Amino acid sequence: MSEQDDSKREFDIRWADNAELKEPSARARMLAARWKENPPEAVPFRGEPEGARPRRSSWIRSSWISTAVVLGCVAGIILLLGYVQFRAPYQP
Repeated sequence: MSEQDDSKREFDIRWADNAELKEPSARARMLAARWKENPPEAVPFRGEPEGARPRRSSWIRSSWISTAVVLGCVAGIILLLGYVQFRAPYQP
C-alpha cells in the first residue's frame, strides 16, 4: 500500500456526523434494557439526606471559626519564629 491509499482511507468526521442512524453505546443499550423492566426512581440532584435540616447559621459560624483558627495559627508561627530568632546568639 502506498501513502496515497492511506490518505483516502482517513476517517472523515463530517461523513460520520451526517450518518442517518447512530448506534448507542453498549452502556446505553444495557441501561435501556434494564430500565425497560425496572425503571429507576426519580432522585433530585444533590438531594438533602432524610432528616436533614437547613444549616445556614452553623455554616456561617463555622466559617468564622475556621478563619480565626487559621489566622491564630499564622500569628503563633510568626511569634514562635521571632522568639527563636531573638534567642539565637548573634554570629557576625
